[in-house]
Amino acid sequence: MESLTSGTLAGTGSFRCEICGHVITMTTANLLPACPGCDGASFTRASLFGGTARFKRAIEADVPVPNGDALLGAARAIEEPGRYLVFQDAGTVRTVAMTGDTMRIGRSLSADLRFEDPTVSRRHAVLVAEADGIRVLDDRSLNGVFVNGERIVSHTLHDGDEIVIGRYRIRYAVSVATAAAAAGRAFQAE
Repeated sequence: MESLTSGTLAGTGSFRCEICGHVITMTTANLLPACPGCDGASFTRASLFGGTARFKRAIEADVPVPNGDALLGAARAIEEPGRYLVFQDAGTVRTVAMTGDTMRIGRSLSADLRFEDPTVSRRHAVLVAEADGIRVLDDRSLNGVFVNGERIVSHTLHDGDEIVIGRYRIRYAVSVATAAAAAGRAFQAE
């Protein structure tokens, strides 16, 4: 019974992140995942009747997670100028270009960037092009939108910013082609 009141095997029930307060509900006895709100690893059992058992998330050592610099490096390798979102999905690094003035992110079929994950709301966030840059807006999501570790409602993005939507850590990258590089490609084409 000790394994269900402390340690890494959480059991069933609800658990509250000790850092941001996000609640995770487990329906089977399993290891706690990372907190979708802040990637925290410390949880307390959430109960109407009290109880202060503390749990630590088990770290999976066999799944390599690229750091933010590696994700930005993948975006920097793109020679086409533009605005990109870079993230890891199913073990691969994906780069998605923001081609229009808006981009909807969520679980909905109508989302421009769609995540099949229960920690992502159907309408989670919207990216909007404005005169001073790209603004990310929380679209009344359940778990919130975080930029560089802080929960936001609206925030202007800068190159290299980290956006957390559900369990996804997304890097915003701006690729600017220099005039010399563009002239060199034009010269090679001739």
